[in-house]
Amino acid sequence: MIVRGISSKLVSLKRLNQRAFACSVLLILAATAKGQSLYQIPAGVSTRWASPENRQARVGQGGQANGGRKGSAFVPLKANEQLVLAESHGVSGTVRRIWLTISDRSPAMLRGLKIEMFWDGSKRPAVSAPVGDFFAFGTGHMAAFQSALLSSPEGKSFDCIIPMPFKTGMKIVITNESAKDLQLLFYDVDYTLGDKHGENDLYFHAHFFHQSPTELKHDFEVLPETRGKGRFLGASFGVRTNQKLYGNSWWGEGEVKMYLDGDQALPTLVGTGTEDYAGSGWGLGQFSSLYQGAPYVDQDKGLFSFYRFHIPDPIYFQNRIKVTIQQIGFVMDDGSVLFKSGKPVYRAGPNLDEMKSDERGLFERQDDWAAVAYFYLDRAEDALPEIEPPQKRMEEMMWGGPLFGQTQ
Repeated sequence: MIVRGISSKLVSLKRLNQRAFACSVLLILAATAKGQSLYQIPAGVSTRWASPENRQARVGQGGQANGGRKGSAFVPLKANEQLVLAESHGVSGTVRRIWLTISDRSPAMLRGLKIEMFWDGSKRPAVSAPVGDFFAFGTGHMAAFQSALLSSPEGKSFDCIIPMPFKTGMKIVITNESAKDLQLLFYDVDYTLGDKHGENDLYFHAHFFHQSPTELKHDFEVLPETRGKGRFLGASFGVRTNQKLYGNSWWGEGEVKMYLDGDQALPTLVGTGTEDYAGSGWGLGQFSSLYQGAPYVDQDKGLFSFYRFHIPDPIYFQNRIKVTIQQIGFVMDDGSVLFKSGKPVYRAGPNLDEMKSDERGLFERQDDWAAVAYFYLDRAEDALPEIEPPQKRMEEMMWGGPLFGQTQ
């Protein structure tokens, strides 16, 4: 029946070119596989939701406040307070979805709130990142977008559906390091218990790194060298361009480089430019799609957030990985803007050579970059650096909304 169903669907595709035809076959096969999983229940697996209405996700204990009439839909989170969003001990399972929204969605609050995740009783978090950056709002400015892993349907909420397996337990916490009280935090952590995970199943990790300004001619490290076996899932970025030095000149000529396993001075995987890595070209405007996008772009202020997820094009590593991206700009028409500050401008290249005021072409930049790298690893802990202090990562991040139901 499945073969005949697929064949009938392919008859109408004869006029498509070869590439579109192949893509359609893959989509039909994927849809068939997903359809089978929807009506099969794995043995011994149960469902839990952790929310303010049932914080411990206890069986038959949800919605007790106010006689079950929405008595505890949110919690406040005071400055320096930590809240356990979900926790489980002594059982395997999979975190399936994390959703939340907050009353203060200003850039400062998004960067000041920290989300962390621990697997199998580990002391060090496998995930440690500001809430805004983790959910792909790297500049702290929200916008509606949809992707395969993260989304915000109207630019007012935070959604993550990255599957996160654990074998003996998990804990997800959020900490308010913003130095300002948060009035309302709504959340859901949806997970299953009893999932059977094999020895080779990997743990989800996420690493946040912020640098302001970036170091001249030293590639920004999206993911510092990480040892172990795993899969690089992708990254989200926030760039705040240095308009005092470079005006509105183009900033995104830097190439992504991925050093896999035995790579030393030179990487195996190299891209062709920053906007190219994000799936666009000839500059970067606002857009979103399943595996690549730029949810927020403000050309006038030099603010750019973008993401790339390696789902159809997996990146595997056997014993180590390092991911970097260069900070290189390009000036084609009027290069005088680069010299208004009086500071030297250097050509992109192996040497530190100054450009002349009438030159055009590639040049080295120093901007404000932040990134969250998402990856799976064969161990519950990694040896990556801890997240930077809140005062440092919140520099130049503004307060002042949006608040409650506002979008801007």
